[in-house]
Amino acid sequence: MLIGSHLRANPYKVISQLPNFSMTINQFEYDGCDNCDSYLQMKGNLEMVYDCTSSSFDGIIAMMSPKNSWVSKWQQVSTFKPGVYAMSVTGCLPPGIVRELKSQGVVYKSRDTAIKT
Repeated sequence: MLIGSHLRANPYKVISQLPNFSMTINQFEYDGCDNCDSYLQMKGNLEMVYDCTSSSFDGIIAMMSPKNSWVSKWQQVSTFKPGVYAMSVTGCLPPGIVRELKSQGVVYKSRDTAIKT
């Protein structure tokens, strides 16, 4: 309840498109994404932050121990770092970024529930 209120009250909170990790735009730019920065390199690249994040999402999951959480297994994020994640995110990564991820062996699955894959 408290986490949901915090996210709604913070208009700068965004979700990364790859792991659906929640941070502010500034956090993604200054720190990168704990889960995907080795692939997306958002740290220090504001344009990439805008390309790879969305401010429109539904539902949140706060995970303290992803490896032991049935919810993280259900959402397929059990290998990610503890933190706050979205259940679904509106939008998807640009095709060029998806191709680059594929060339690195990273499987991208959009969590946009409006898009049927």
